[in-house]
Amino acid sequence: AGIPEDPVTGSTHATLVPYWSEKLGKTHLSAFQCSQRGGHLLCDLAGDRVLIAGRAKTFMKAEIYLSE
Repeated sequence: AGIPEDPVTGSTHATLVPYWSEKLGKTHLSAFQCSQRGGHLLCDLAGDRVLIAGRAKTFMKAEIYLSE
């Protein structure tokens, strides 16, 4: 029942990466989310930005038209 959630939470890791980067003295981190569906992430701290990579599946494609 319900809608399946993402196996990993990118917004949470965007907060965790700067914290652990400072604690561990590293800018490149590997993460694993221990949820039922789980997932692996590769994370980089690049200045004030967090870059997150991992496997993904296309759920939907769309085009948006904006009037001028």
